[in-house]
Amino acid sequence: MATSVLPPTSEHAPAPEVLLEFPDNRLLIELCGEFDRNLAEIEQRLGVQIIRRGNQLIVHGDAELCQQAADLLEILYERLEGGRPVEAADIDRELRLDRSDEEATGPDSQMEMFTGGKVEIKTRKKLVEPRTDAQKAYVKNLFEHEMAFGIGPAGTGKTYLAVAVGVSMFIQGHVDKIILCRPAVEAGERLGFLPGTQEEKVDPYMQPLYDALNDFLPGKQLAKLKEEKTIEIAPLAFMRGRTLSNAYVVLDEAQNATTMQMKMFLTRLGEGSRMVITGDRTQVDLPRGVTSGLRDAERLLAPIPKISFNYFTSKDVVRHPLVAAIIEAYEKDEPPA
Repeated sequence: MATSVLPPTSEHAPAPEVLLEFPDNRLLIELCGEFDRNLAEIEQRLGVQIIRRGNQLIVHGDAELCQQAADLLEILYERLEGGRPVEAADIDRELRLDRSDEEATGPDSQMEMFTGGKVEIKTRKKLVEPRTDAQKAYVKNLFEHEMAFGIGPAGTGKTYLAVAVGVSMFIQGHVDKIILCRPAVEAGERLGFLPGTQEEKVDPYMQPLYDALNDFLPGKQLAKLKEEKTIEIAPLAFMRGRTLSNAYVVLDEAQNATTMQMKMFLTRLGEGSRMVITGDRTQVDLPRGVTSGLRDAERLLAPIPKISFNYFTSKDVVRHPLVAAIIEAYEKDEPPA
């Protein structure tokens, strides 16, 4: 692949063009995407114009933005050469991430999380890559710390990435089981009044955890692991009295745990285990006057160096762009602390 900066096409041209040549026309077609949708996404995000001529792409626009678009196209093409697809999420990730520190980042042989300096999470069904710098730092801490907190608004990948790392560590044999739990906070209906067995009553609260696991493990394997209790999904209250050894444990929606529940959960940590606590301080569903255990845990545990805290903002939202706008609107409307 060759890249060159062309001089202005006329004396009135505001900036030079960047020309890229791609040796494999089949990969170039994949790079452009169906109906050139990948090129259109890059054009919209960077404010440039991309023209395809044979095996060449010519980028027009501001010189700095043209170079940024050219660098992005080269990275995506290299991804295709490595046998990986290019989707909208990959374009979004490359535009968000700061790659300046990757050359200095060596491979981590213990957790196999780095490939050529890039942070990746290997699961049975897919390869998961952080899409923002905050997500990248979070994933690194999940692998490196025995206890890690992920705090921020909905849609920032806190739980999804935590479960992905858990599946990866389980596959690699670093832990023997995965335990996922949430506070079963009542929202208008008491669990005891709902029909069905105990499992059927709590399943609606656990569904987001099931959804994440289904993304990373084949259905039959997941069903077998659940039957063998190698993977457990349970309400937070079920953790009382247990010592969790050689396990990867995730507490989701931790803002809805009381201070006593949080203390109970954190003290379940056993030998060879790792704990991840995720939550959103703006979505506390506890009764008025009850302090969130997540807030207390931040205050009390932040000084402990072996415990990591990662924070996300609306800029890290990787759902529909409207989600980030909605979060920002609510943040602006909040009264000052």
